Amino acid sequence: MKIASYNIRKGIGLDRRRRPDRILSVLNGIGADVAVLQEADKRLGARPTALPRFLIAQETDYQIADVAENDLSIGWHGNAILVRRGLKIEQPGRIALPGLEPRGAVTARIAGLQIVGTHLGLLRTWRLRQMGTILDHLHGTAQRCVVAGDFNEWSPLNGFSPWKGDLTVVAPGPSYHASRPIAPLDRFAHGRAVRLSETGIQREGAARLASDHLPVWAVAEFAAGAETHLASAGDLP
Repeated sequence: MKIASYNIRKGIGLDRRRRPDRILSVLNGIGADVAVLQEADKRLGARPTALPRFLIAQETDYQIADVAENDLSIGWHGNAILVRRGLKIEQPGRIALPGLEPRGAVTARIAGLQIVGTHLGLLRTWRLRQMGTILDHLHGTAQRCVVAGDFNEWSPLNGFSPWKGDLTVVAPGPSYHASRPIAPLDRFAHGRAVRLSETGIQREGAARLASDHLPVWAVAEFAAGAETHLASAGDLP
């Protein structure tokens, strides 16, 4: 399963134009089965989506995971999950995260993988607490999960101690700022039953202009023998 993570900055590009069609064009170019988005909804009021539902339906092959609290948004605290039509979305939900600023995560089970999308806080102190909350929420599904999002961590190695031993953090490379990428803010974390066989960054075409982040992607699959092990442990649906 190919999974993309993209902080779309509410559809506003480096040219200061709000172009949801451009964001969707970038997603189509990646060709992911699952696209985890950050800043997918506008910040004020009822947080209307930055990517109109009709445009997603018209221009892409994606369906929207039902994680929003109202019909105006497509996500929660800006986090949304788009899934290729034909793939079943199971148990969509929301995870409230602690913090001085409003933060959250969204989750859904897709083809046996537990997908979590999040945008962690700006301060490491709170990010560590948020990571602990996500891991607590995953509980028995942590082995077969993929957490994707803007982790807001500039360090290439440090800052992920709550996940040590349970989740492996992978950074495809520098994804911020799109005009001159120097920081690996956008990453994945996966459980022991999952391996990422490929990772990459979409740098070509409209991705260089569509947001201040470049989208990242990974190909996730169950590790050899994982399904048998999980089934024997009762960890598969």
